[in-house]
Amino acid sequence: MTTVSTTPHPGLLRQYFVLTKPRITQLAVFCAVIGMFLASPGLPKPGLVIAATIGIWLMTAAAFAVNCLVEREIDARMLRTSRRATAQGAISNSHVMLLSGLTGGLGMFILYTLVNPLTMWLTFVTFVGYAFIYTLFLKPRTPQNIVIGGLSGAMPPALGWAAVANSVPAEAWVLVLIIFIWTPPHFWALALYRDTDYSRAGLPMLPVTHGNAFTRLHILLYSAVLLAASLLPFVIRMSGLFYLAATLILSGLFLSHAWRLYKSYSDSQARKLFRYSIVYLALLFGALLLDHWASML
Repeated sequence: MTTVSTTPHPGLLRQYFVLTKPRITQLAVFCAVIGMFLASPGLPKPGLVIAATIGIWLMTAAAFAVNCLVEREIDARMLRTSRRATAQGAISNSHVMLLSGLTGGLGMFILYTLVNPLTMWLTFVTFVGYAFIYTLFLKPRTPQNIVIGGLSGAMPPALGWAAVANSVPAEAWVLVLIIFIWTPPHFWALALYRDTDYSRAGLPMLPVTHGNAFTRLHILLYSAVLLAASLLPFVIRMSGLFYLAATLILSGLFLSHAWRLYKSYSDSQARKLFRYSIVYLALLFGALLLDHWASML
């Protein structure tokens, strides 16, 4: 049973905010916003973009809060997450559920009333997929957790596309596919230099169950597939030469980082790949948007 600290916790409001994993939320919402702009032949309605962004942000934050609640005991055993308020017992379980319920409920209301029901339901399914299916069932049971559960994290572009177009065509699913393939090498790079943490927590992450070399090989293979997947927007004529040049450079650098990690492991190289993977996704989607705008000139 989780107990609540009776002493004042410094920056309690900030701790509530931290439970929503704001940096990860920002990246997810950024990809959703890119989907909104790509779905429109011109500029989408500003009010619609703002409402969809807020709604998706709130529901994403709610999912991460539930994740922190479910994993509070695991987080307490890991150096990286031991300072979370849920891990320390500074915020009660009921308060976390209230936080998630209020933010998630408000997000659903905004999406349903100000955007469209399709976006609300797709975002709700994504919420359930991450907060419950991935967190409760996949993560603690299989080393392929991040692969199978990666679909939930890959959905933001489809959510953004649905918000503007009220449909999810093949182009949106191509963007989902790119993030789906990007997720394993991104997360496994982190798991490599945090393998002691995951082992202590009892989580079956790939470096823990299959070893360092096996994980590095899979990072390299996924990075090669990612390069191929990143070319699909150009192949299906969703983007032009600017995006083609950008993705060849960005994905080539990703593969280069993965190759160096595969040939000679170090925690430093794993960190470099992990950090670059975040920059990579932001720049790749930014290049898609710039290419889209250039085509309208």
